[in-house]
Amino acid sequence: MSELSGLAVERLIKKAGAPRVSKKAIDELRHALEDYAVEISRRAVELAEHSGRKTVTDQDIRLALKFLK
Repeated sequence: MSELSGLAVERLIKKAGAPRVSKKAIDELRHALEDYAVEISRRAVELAEHSGRKTVTDQDIRLALKFLK
């Protein structure tokens, strides 16, 4: 089951300039975004745990993004 709605993903693609979007394109981007979000989250959890915290903060997310670039 997907965490992101198809409509939200379609809006993102259209926001980038596409007049029409196929269902397969929506599904492909949705899977890619979810995989990337999970990877960012995993790294952020590691950073929070390394700092002795259970709570993931916005700073953990930002730092995780820097590590993954």
